[in-house]
Formats: sequence, structure tokens, C-alpha cells
Amino acid sequence: MMKYDICIIGSGAGAGPIAYELTKIGKKVLILEKGPIYSEKDFSKDEIAFVRRNIITPNLKDEYHVIEEFIDGSWQKFPTYETGWSFWNGNILGGSSNFMSGYFHRLKPNDFRLKTSYGEIKGANVVDWPVSYDDMEPYYTKVESEVGVSGKVTEYKHLEPRSKKEYAYSALEEHPIVKLFDKSCEELNFSSYKVPRAIISKPKDNRNACYYSNYCGSYPCTSGAKGSSRASLLVAALKTGNLSIKADSFVYKLDSDKAKVTKAYYFTKEGQRKEVEAKLFVLAAQAVESSRLLLNSKNEYFPNGLSNSSNELGKNMIFTGGGIGSGEFDESDLPKDELFTQGLFVNRELKDWYYTKDFKGGTVDFLLEHANPIRRANILKYDDNGNLLFGKALQDKLYKNFTTKRVLNFEVFTDWMPNDNCFVSVDEKYKDKYGIPVANIRIGANKQDVKVGNFLAKKAIKVLKQMGAKNIDVNISPLPSANLQAGGCRFGDDPKTSVLNKYCQSHDLKNLFVTDGSFMPTGGSVPHTWTIYANSFRVADYIKTIL
Repeated sequence: MMKYDICIIGSGAGAGPIAYELTKIGKKVLILEKGPIYSEKDFSKDEIAFVRRNIITPNLKDEYHVIEEFIDGSWQKFPTYETGWSFWNGNILGGSSNFMSGYFHRLKPNDFRLKTSYGEIKGANVVDWPVSYDDMEPYYTKVESEVGVSGKVTEYKHLEPRSKKEYAYSALEEHPIVKLFDKSCEELNFSSYKVPRAIISKPKDNRNACYYSNYCGSYPCTSGAKGSSRASLLVAALKTGNLSIKADSFVYKLDSDKAKVTKAYYFTKEGQRKEVEAKLFVLAAQAVESSRLLLNSKNEYFPNGLSNSSNELGKNMIFTGGGIGSGEFDESDLPKDELFTQGLFVNRELKDWYYTKDFKGGTVDFLLEHANPIRRANILKYDDNGNLLFGKALQDKLYKNFTTKRVLNFEVFTDWMPNDNCFVSVDEKYKDKYGIPVANIRIGANKQDVKVGNFLAKKAIKVLKQMGAKNIDVNISPLPSANLQAGGCRFGDDPKTSVLNKYCQSHDLKNLFVTDGSFMPTGGSVPHTWTIYANSFRVADYIKTIL
């Protein structure tokens, strides 16, 4: 059995920088990836395959989660094979980074000291980070060039300090509706924020530039333009000859003595049990699954779960709070040839209320509805009274919807307040096809999340009205987006109240690191991906000093 310098479990945003950096200095790295290896030649814009049938995630009848929701005064459990609510986000090489929309945001200085900035929040377990924005800034900058971030820096009141004036790649081409958005924001005295994207606007190494396919979010990128861990980092790491990848390898347990992790145990696609040894282990399986693995790895030294002397493992899970909204536009708002321009990006947000005087605010992102014609058509199959449409009535409704109007959506992102009722545990009653206890996810949201979400939604509605939108709709919900996961292994300076130290190294086991979003004590009011990438590059630099 070959022994590696580093064994990485997972291959997404938390894993890629570790493999990229350590293989370059000659370290032998093994990645154990739960899913298969796909590349650009395997990808397509097939809505049935990638969205309807979701071929890149496990069948929920075989591998599922259990969700706990507070209903009628008590917490009740629902296996996801009953509800269809999936917390799997891409079990292939590169993980969920293959399917992200690539909206990239740095956290801001006060995101690292939320408790200091705003004080205690009732019912929330908010703490300051053990690192600062200044610690992270060089690594945010590194992600811009290594992963590839395109955009134009927006000068506005909450702009975070930057060591470089511009992004590494020029902004992507924009849809004509941004002219109307910018004009409306100016009339309202709002800032029109230009969104940076982890999608390259010109070729880089083995990757081609974006070709504006109109199918981006939820789809893998067929050009390599999207900054997935696979395309931007792992391909280069493989070229060093120092990276090995074992695909279709589900890690179900880590073994340890009282001081270090000794082995990882995994199932192959054929169901064979295998094991691997390494000097150092990096866990980056996405937050829910990382907590699950450590909880299932309990032993005589750690009876409550591996690296859990603090009893904080799995606790203070965070997602992103907020919700969605939309408005319709037609030829009275924009000329038809402009309105129905396909493929180009809106790339606009509202961030004027990222901070307010009295509370932490958030972000509102605007985007045209996803192309997905099957999903759109399926939604339109009923009349206004809920009756199923057939024949010419259905045909006319579909034709009108697809040819006379466009829908501009908005997504609200707020800080998900960590709290005692949002955590991951395991329950021996619920096991997957391998006989391993699945993750039990209790989802409890703080009232603050919905309050801030509604505040931001009102700002978005003002913009849509100013733009002339019709049939404006909004839905702010306490339920999270399953694809944005963090927390569960929060980092901190005190081993009694945190699982990891400031380098994402286990307080209990010095050769164990956790580098997906699990380390985050708070998530900011944005998607987490850029921060996960940046932190992983930071941790890689530390690992270099101890190997």
C-alpha cells in the first residue's frame, strides 16, 4: 500500500488549491473523490441530463440526508428520498464548483469581526474570526489570477481594500438590459454594482474563454471558462506527475490514534472496502458531508466523533439566508432584438446595504431567468385557476411566454445567523446503501435572517419598478439554499469552543485539516466560494511549512 504525503478527501474549491500548491513543490498527493472524472468533452447543455435527471448526484433512494424541520411545535424528520430535497451538489471531480454560476465576492473587513461590529444577536452564536481581512487579501488576489476572475471594480461606499486596482480578466459581455438597470439605479441614487465572475473572458492555459452559451448556472462548462477546481487547478496539478486521483471512492471513516489520523477507509464503485495511509489528511467533502464523516469516525480516543473534544463538531451550520423575486419585461421596456439577446450576462447587484447603521445587511443579485426551456414550459402548463392546459390553449401560452417577455430575477443573500438549531448529527436509524449513517441536518433559522431579507427585497422591488417591470413577485424564506453550505467545523483560537485552529488544522489531531466551507463561523452576505478558495490557498502555504 502506497503511503502519500497528503490525502485529500473531496476535490472542490477547498481541495483544489491544496493539490495545486503542494504538488508544485514535489509532494505526493492523493485525492479521493466520491464521484467519477468528467472533462469538457463529457459535458453538454442537456437539461434532461444535468438538471431534470441530475446524473451527477447520487440517487436519493441509495444515498440521502435526513432533514429536521420545526413543524407544529416540534422537530420532525424527513428523509430526502421522500421530499426530493437534495443536499448533494455535484459528485464529480471538481465537485459543485463545476456547476456554480461563478458569482464571486470577497468578504469585507467587518465580516471577519461581525460580533465586534454589531454585538450580540439574540438567538445567534456569532463570533469573530481568528483571522482578518488583511490576512486573506493576498489570497483573494491570488484566486483572481489562478482560478480566473473577470470583472470591473465598482467604486462604492462599501468597497473592500484591494491590493490590485483591477481584476485579472476584463469584464464579460453584458446583456442590453443592464443599460436600463444602470439608469434606474442612478435615478434612485442607488449604486449599480458590477459583479465579478469566476468565468474567464479570454483563454488561459488549457481553458477557452466564455462563449456565452446561455446555459451557465447548474450546468458544467463545456469550454473550461468557468473557474471550477477541476479546470483551473487540478488539471495543472496532474501535469506535475505528483497528483493521483482515485475516483468513485466514497470515504466512510477516518481512523486515528490520540494524536493523529492514521488511515482513510473508502468504498470503491464496486463496493470493495479499501484503505490508504498518508502523513497528512485534508477533508474537503463539502460542509454537511465533512461533519458527517468525522461524526461517523468516532473511536476510543474520540467517542463523540473524530476531532470533537470540544463537542462543537457539526454545530453552527450556516447556509445563506434570503430569497428570490422577479419581474417581467416586454417590448415596451426594450426593443425586441435587445430584450431577446441570448447568452450575455446581467452581472449587476445592489450592495449599498451590505452594512447599515443598525444591522448587517446583504446583497441582491440580478439575473435573467435560466434558459431551461423544459422547466419553463412545465411551469406554464396550468391556467390562472390551476387547471391543466391542453392543445391550442397551452400552445398559445407557451408561444406568448417564450416570444414576448423576459423575466429578470433577483436573489437576496444575507448572513445566515449560526444558532443552536442548525447543525449536523448522525442517527443510526438512517443509513445509506453502504450501511453508513447519513447526515441528519436540523435547519433552524434566526428571525433576523428573514427580517434582513425582506428589507433588501424592498430595495430590489424599487429598482424593478423604476425599470418598468410588470408582475413583480417576491418570496423571502427561512429555508436555505442547499448548494451553499458552511460551518460545522468552525475555526477559532480556543480549543474548547472550536474544532479547528486559525489554519484550519484540528485542535486535536495535528495532521488533519478541514478546508471546505466547514471552517467558517459566519458566512458573509454573499456566496462562500471565493472565500473557500482563498482560505485553501492560505492553508496550503501553512502546510508547506510543516511538512
